[in-house]
Amino acid sequence: MLTDELWTKLSSLMFDTGRVYDKPVHRMTFEGILYRMRRGCPWRDLPPDFGDWSAVFRHFNLWSKKGVLTVLFNELSKDTDAGINGC
Repeated sequence: MLTDELWTKLSSLMFDTGRVYDKPVHRMTFEGILYRMRRGCPWRDLPPDFGDWSAVFRHFNLWSKKGVLTVLFNELSKDTDAGINGC
């Protein structure tokens, strides 16, 4: 879902908040959050590729409260495909 280039940019923003430590599992956690947001599925229905659903849910809540997701979603909104199809 996320390219390596985009993840590098997002992870630097994530860690610059001073609230998240650099762990490789964070990429799959964030990808799980994005998957759930796109699909609208219940947390319990996340595919196991993203890790334990309850861990992804806990990170979602924690990062939401700390403003980390706001920073990441704002950055993602700058990098849209909206202009490609003339929309």
